[in-house]
Amino acid sequence: MYDLLVKLYELPEDWTLQTELAARGIVIRKAMSYEKFQVIDWVRRNFGTGWAGECDVSFANNPISCFIATSGGMIVGFACYDSSMKNFFGPIGVLEDFRNRNIGTALLLRCLYCMSVSGYAYAVIGGVTDADFYVKTVNAVQIPDSSPGVYRDRLKTESCD
Repeated sequence: MYDLLVKLYELPEDWTLQTELAARGIVIRKAMSYEKFQVIDWVRRNFGTGWAGECDVSFANNPISCFIATSGGMIVGFACYDSSMKNFFGPIGVLEDFRNRNIGTALLLRCLYCMSVSGYAYAVIGGVTDADFYVKTVNAVQIPDSSPGVYRDRLKTESCD
């Protein structure tokens, strides 16, 4: 796992993508405080406790730094920023049945645009195992010597045995 760096001042436009998704019934929007437990429980069920913990932190930020993708009022994807560390993007996850529809791209871009508006010139995407999506979408580059990065010394999962 290594970290990537993204130039926030060279992001591609995403409003057309948002409009196209909306026409297909997919809404990308900021999560609301009253949805906190629904969103965190959904993340925990679909992506694990680590990502749920990071998502929880995003609800403590002002403004909330979590976006969700919905279809028919149900969550199908999420993305956060400023959760693990300031100026870090992630985590991001989209349900398997909804992948390859540009939902992840829209969530990534919404978060990165918010980071840019907040005053960041660059964003770090931490702990990446497969960089292809980020390289193609936002021209991310690997940060040299960034492994294991901030995710070192992780706690082991306790066994229920």
